[in-house]
Amino acid sequence: MDNEIVLCNLAAPFIKICIMKSHFEMDDREFEKQFANCELNPELFTHEAHLRLAWIHVKNYGTENAIENICNQLRNFTKHVGAADKYNATVTTAAIRAVNHFINKSQSNSFFDFINEFPRLKFNFKEIIAAHYKTDIFKSEEAKGTYVEPELLPFT
Repeated sequence: MDNEIVLCNLAAPFIKICIMKSHFEMDDREFEKQFANCELNPELFTHEAHLRLAWIHVKNYGTENAIENICNQLRNFTKHVGAADKYNATVTTAAIRAVNHFINKSQSNSFFDFINEFPRLKFNFKEIIAAHYKTDIFKSEEAKGTYVEPELLPFT
């Protein structure tokens, strides 16, 4: 349930009604627009949503433009929501490059199908990154500020 928000309300004594919210409630265009305009609820921007944004941008603009677009937008978004310290240039770029790698192997026409075709991106992302880096890019201050090239295996 890492990509869902649970909103609960007491409809009657002892009855709880919960409504599940996720980034999938928006089409790709709306999701991309809300993120770019810093209008997306930050609770919806999960790891899976980050991968979806990468998928949308790689498919629509190519890998290099996706990297530029998303890095700029993510810096703005994290600053807007008061979490600028969470931005990591290397993790963001590596995620986009990993998504591109799997897009090149994919038969999917939607992100939903894509993430189901390659669930490792969602559930084993750190493992995928560890195949490329000996440095812990999730904790490295250098990796947060600027893109660090993989030491072990380049992204293809």
